[in-house]
Order: sequence, then structure tokens, then C-alpha cells
Amino acid sequence: MRIAGYAALFDVPDAARDTIRPGAFAATLAQSRDPLPLLWQHDPRQRIGWVERIGEDARGLRVVAAIDRPASRAAALLAARAVSGLSFGFRAKSAHSGPQGRELIALDLMEISLVTHPLQHGARVHLVA
Repeated sequence: MRIAGYAALFDVPDAARDTIRPGAFAATLAQSRDPLPLLWQHDPRQRIGWVERIGEDARGLRVVAAIDRPASRAAALLAARAVSGLSFGFRAKSAHSGPQGRELIALDLMEISLVTHPLQHGARVHLVA
């Protein structure tokens, strides 16, 4: 099973008042490294797949990922459209805090997660195949 969607949207404040700026992922995406894990609810003990493609576009951080076990609970919930949120684990390399919240300028990606309630409401799976 494969999924595609956005794990982050640019210039849209999330529920924690973080706003990700375009280019925030550029440096981490340019680094050569192992594929990012796809986790269930940010739990490192529950890797459910791997990110196959990832990149920034005008809207945000677009991902395509494969789920390892198509018969898993995560796959069943996706197929039933009971779960559709995407999120990501990160370390902030450059950020500015202000009265409107935090502006994230440069981030190191650690993982992508399928989640029930993403902090950024529009960060969603758009395609399940």
C-alpha cells in the first residue's frame, strides 16, 4: 500500500502556533542519507513503512510512502478513511519566536508519521493506493 500527501504546509500556522516557511526543509532534503521512516503516531517502536519520495513544492512538504504490511491496523484505518493525518518529527535549526508564535526557518527531519490528529489540520493523506 502506498500513500501520498502533505506532512507540512507552508505559511499556515498550526495548532501550536508554529509557521513553517518555504525552504525550511531544503538543507535536510539535500543531505544524502537513509530513507526516512514512516511511523504510527510518532512512536519509534511502531515503524509502519518508509518514505519513498519527499520534497518541497509551493504548498509544503509532499511525501509518498509505502506501508510495509498492507494487512496492518494502520493500512485498514487508511483504507476506511478513519485516519488521514500526516505529521513529521524534527529538530529546529533556525527559528524565530514572536507574539504570533514561532516561525520555523530551517528544520532537520527525523521521521514522517501517520497520525490521528495532526497539529496542522491540512496536513493530510490525499491518495491511498
